[in-house]
Amino acid sequence: MSIKIGILGYGNLGRGVEKAVNVCDDMELVGVFSRRDPANVKVDSNAPVYHVDSLPEMTDKIDVLIICGGSATDLPEMTPKYAKLFNVIDSFDTHARIPVHFANVDKAAKKAGKIGIISCGWDPGMFSLNRLYAHAVLPGGKDYTFWGKGVSQGHSDAIRRIEGVIDARQYTVPVPEALEKVRKGQNPELTTREKHTRVCYVVAEEGADKARIEKEIVTMPNYFADYDTSVNFISAEEMKANHSGLPHGGSVIYSGTTGSGDDLNKHVIEYSLNLDSNPEFTGSVLTAYARAAYRMNQSGDAGAKTVFDVAPALLSPLSGDEIRAHML
Repeated sequence: MSIKIGILGYGNLGRGVEKAVNVCDDMELVGVFSRRDPANVKVDSNAPVYHVDSLPEMTDKIDVLIICGGSATDLPEMTPKYAKLFNVIDSFDTHARIPVHFANVDKAAKKAGKIGIISCGWDPGMFSLNRLYAHAVLPGGKDYTFWGKGVSQGHSDAIRRIEGVIDARQYTVPVPEALEKVRKGQNPELTTREKHTRVCYVVAEEGADKARIEKEIVTMPNYFADYDTSVNFISAEEMKANHSGLPHGGSVIYSGTTGSGDDLNKHVIEYSLNLDSNPEFTGSVLTAYARAAYRMNQSGDAGAKTVFDVAPALLSPLSGDEIRAHML
């Protein structure tokens, strides 16, 4: 029997989920749900498109609803709301707000007898798992997270909001010297500026004050002021040719020890990702956790969960026998 999937939201992430679901033999895409007029939403598959208001009528047709909204305003409202009706998955990534979001989803999901897995993706998500594994295996060590080289969609959008800017891409780039020290197990104390730089490519309006735009970028609080930031003005044609993709990635590096005194041994654990498409990879993670949510709910479980609460075997379409034979 196929797991029936609904996608709420059809931006870059929604399209990534659509691609992932369509290559899973154990899943069926029931529909894409949008706040826009369905007639104006062109999907990449044969899935029907519905207005979001029709979701309450689909409770017997959807096993898991994958919610592809933004963490700032969409997911804090949507995930608890729809956890009252469906098993749900989201990619909530505002780290400081995860405990509050978890509590809100947990209350709604438990009351409805549903599963809500929050904060899926690669960070939070896959990187979170690897931080936990490393701390559990080598207690007392230190972890570092480096992001990039990759496009930050939020930072790029912040630049596009500046007067005189037509388009922009911002790349987060790890500082090579910092990365090398961490990989050698030196456990350096690193400031924000010492870990990453930000490289910006900007298409400006004709006649725009480029000096003003650059100053607004490099002094922008919470985005660029704490980093060494370079700004490169380019043409729209160059932007399209060289910066149209959404690559990303990064590394979680953990340094710990075993033994003590003269018998002390250092160990470095590293997990890294190099992604051609951030939204497509994130969509694939959400889709795997949708499979797990369905299975957990079928076994009688309910409430909010994170990646820490999901057994790895529940993510795979393979049987336990197949996993043990080929991956253990």
